[in-house]
Amino acid sequence: MQRLAGSTVLVTGASSGIGRALSEMLIEQGASVLGVTRRPAALPAGVAPIEADLTKREEVQEVFHRLGRIDALVNCAGIAYLSRIIDGNAADWEEMWRVNVFALTLCCQMALRHFPREGGRIVNVSSMSGHRVPPTGGFYAPTKFAVRAVTDALRLELKAAGLPIQVACVSPGFVDTPLLDQYFRGREDVLRKTKESMTMLTPQDVACAILTVLDAPAHVEIGDILLRSTDQRM
Repeated sequence: MQRLAGSTVLVTGASSGIGRALSEMLIEQGASVLGVTRRPAALPAGVAPIEADLTKREEVQEVFHRLGRIDALVNCAGIAYLSRIIDGNAADWEEMWRVNVFALTLCCQMALRHFPREGGRIVNVSSMSGHRVPPTGGFYAPTKFAVRAVTDALRLELKAAGLPIQVACVSPGFVDTPLLDQYFRGREDVLRKTKESMTMLTPQDVACAILTVLDAPAHVEIGDILLRSTDQRM
């Protein structure tokens, strides 16, 4: 992880789950971490706080207005509600779209201005629900399919523009984070039984996959990583 020492990484959703685990690991590797969150007090020690509500476009833009050079952007922030297409709450759909897709895409666009001339890396955290729609996928799965599409579109545009910035997508299966509590709200018994029946990924497992992307040699571009617990069937 020597290439990460001295680098500056912007991490969204840095106060919990995968974003928090990644921020802690980056600090251990000697990187400077800028953590975007609505809860600055919950950030790990050593992370520079940037308070922002990613559901609000103007607050996303403000993050970058006061930003200096960065070497990498990792979009970890996400929202997961079980909200079906046939009868789901439209407000839930809008919130998921704003954070999971719109804010992520805007962060990608605005970060491009802050990378050094020699390039940098962007990692978008998607989900296995962005590769297949599970029975309870609802509107969450479409947002994660969109993350993959945004990532691929950005990769093609960067290549066409001759910009030395690499973009990757990391798609985990079930991860034991507070996001699961959102997704299983009202179905706490199902969540309890799911946890009893399988060993889930930890936030650290996913953070290690992201570090693999960030620490790869400059001539190595890792496009997509899919990971799941060995207990998870699909």
